Amino acid sequence: MATIWGSLLQDEQQLESLAQQAVDRALAEGVLLRTKQQPSSSDVVNYAPFTLFPSLVPSALLEQAYAVQMDFNLLVDAVSQNCAFLEQTLSSTIKRDNFTARLFDIYKQVLKEGIAQTVFLGLNRSDYMFQRNADGSPALKQIEINTISASFGGLASRTPDVHRHVLNVLSKTKEAVKILSNNPSKGMALGIAKAWELYGSANALVLLIAQEKERNIFDQRAIENELLARNIHVIRRRFEDVSEKGSLDQDRRLFMDGQEIAVVYFRDGYMPSQYSLQNWEARLLVERSCAVKCPDIATQLAGTKKVQQELSREGMLELLLPGQPEAVARLRATFAGLYSLDMGEEGDQAIAEALTAPNRFVLKPQREGGGNNLYGEEMVQALERLKDSEERASYILMEKIEPEPFGNCLLRPGSPVRVVQCISELGIFGVYVRQGKTLVMNKYVGHLLRTKAIEDADGGVAAGVAVLDNPYPV
Repeated sequence: MATIWGSLLQDEQQLESLAQQAVDRALAEGVLLRTKQQPSSSDVVNYAPFTLFPSLVPSALLEQAYAVQMDFNLLVDAVSQNCAFLEQTLSSTIKRDNFTARLFDIYKQVLKEGIAQTVFLGLNRSDYMFQRNADGSPALKQIEINTISASFGGLASRTPDVHRHVLNVLSKTKEAVKILSNNPSKGMALGIAKAWELYGSANALVLLIAQEKERNIFDQRAIENELLARNIHVIRRRFEDVSEKGSLDQDRRLFMDGQEIAVVYFRDGYMPSQYSLQNWEARLLVERSCAVKCPDIATQLAGTKKVQQELSREGMLELLLPGQPEAVARLRATFAGLYSLDMGEEGDQAIAEALTAPNRFVLKPQREGGGNNLYGEEMVQALERLKDSEERASYILMEKIEPEPFGNCLLRPGSPVRVVQCISELGIFGVYVRQGKTLVMNKYVGHLLRTKAIEDADGGVAAGVAVLDNPYPV
């Protein structure tokens, strides 16, 4: 994507002055993170990194991403209910990937005992990049779908006013009006509120499972505040607290410090490092309860890279969404090339192709949280090491998306203001609620644009690589 801010990016003095005004506005709007030095305290905070200018996004691709989100909601929900599909798809992965195996063990245990939960809540975010086609036109291609702890819905609602302010300072009032209003946290809270209501206990609380050291607390507070405005109270606890003070009654209702829990919202529990033995026990306790989990264990498994790769197989979408050819077509149009590395001829062929043309592929493990993917020389070394080992089944190969870079300034605390070549990733937030077999809510609730310098291959805002941005539709 080219930029319409070209001439503005040339004037260093003006950029410095604009950056100062943008940062002050971001602080005033609440675009905040706790500091690396004090991640457990809000005594000292700083602005969350963001772009000086909004980045250009083709309107047609933004509309396409919104239009397919309800289909992705349906697909994730269908996968989460299809025990045979999950078991077959993850059978090779769980032999070699300990983390996925532990999640799968809990899933099997809950199935065996019988699922106590009757209301299901999905808050997900589907992430895309804009592939540059051979003729120069851009195409929307899905990178991944996040089914647990999809973040930045809160801060994304605060950034539009910052970019409007920057453009107004430049007397670009017509352009400022084009920046879309966006409030994902409100929509996410609506989903939680619906699930809470269907749970049907007026005094029950929402339990937010939080990390001890949480720099991104203000993003989470945005959702908590929306819920409190509806008179729904949220308590924040760690896995350790659940292990020590959580309990189930004879009806498998979940209690925390003696208070009944209607909805458990996970903002932790998506990476192996977040689980001790005690934390695994706490996760199992929560899963066995009739509280609404966001996500339940099946929905977390539905968000794995291996599931994403299997969904791209011919005929798989038709199987999971029967009688919905339009939805299938919309979904398939966003798929990039995805390849299994399971032992056998298909996996051997994928590895051979990646070793022949390493710049065309990305190697992805079954991990969330950014910073895990392997590219270029690192990928080649990993594939040489893995190619004859069953461990390779814990990875998938993906076609590397090549967007067109553009210039922007990435504003970070303590970093100089300079123009760099960037690429963006667009996320769309989806919310659905199901009661038994009936879908009672299915909607898209907002977007997130994150932008990073082209030299930073992998990682999101929380991982310290990408920065917050807004789409400027063109």
